[in-house]
Amino acid sequence: MNSRSGRAPAPAPRRELVADTALTLLAERGMRGLTHRAVDEAAGLPQGSTSNVARTRAALLETAVRRLAEREAAVLTLREVPGVAAEGAGAAPRTDDAVAAVAEALSLALHRSLTRHRQLLIARYELALEATRRPELRAVYDRAGRAFREPVVAMLAAAGSPDPERHALGVVAWCDGVLFSCTAGQFHAAVPTREALRASCAELLDGMLRR
Repeated sequence: MNSRSGRAPAPAPRRELVADTALTLLAERGMRGLTHRAVDEAAGLPQGSTSNVARTRAALLETAVRRLAEREAAVLTLREVPGVAAEGAGAAPRTDDAVAAVAEALSLALHRSLTRHRQLLIARYELALEATRRPELRAVYDRAGRAFREPVVAMLAAAGSPDPERHALGVVAWCDGVLFSCTAGQFHAAVPTREALRASCAELLDGMLRR
């Protein structure tokens, strides 16, 4: 049973439909436009369906965060870019091929997010701001964020970083800055090419990992 609502969990397709619709509404209407009734209407569901999935507003927001993490994790999987997974613990000797593989992976993920998944980015920003005001949502949001941060740490270790945790902070912050600037900031009018993103990634990594 669902301890929050006292009801059995809804089937996965219904939960995903509700969560995906919530993310779309966040991107299109902002936080004020996200209500249980609005999700029912936008998803073409009978009134009360969203409440069966997420009884409270807090539960609806948490459902949206978890679905956001699932969808963002699918933007790029490590299997798509050979040579980026860490082989064992500790820093490996840096190689140009390893650095190029990390730059390739990051630039591909950035470009896909900016071209195919802009709504997800906008929904993420709405949820990130709301999480600063809701401690329980902050905890869910931070757990979801580890799904991106931990692979970056592994990639940097594989590329020879002597301090992958510290370097990951810089890389993730840079990626977040590019995504925000090109979605809602000063550079929103044009998406950088994959080649430009790859070159910038390589320059950042070269500066960090130079021995």
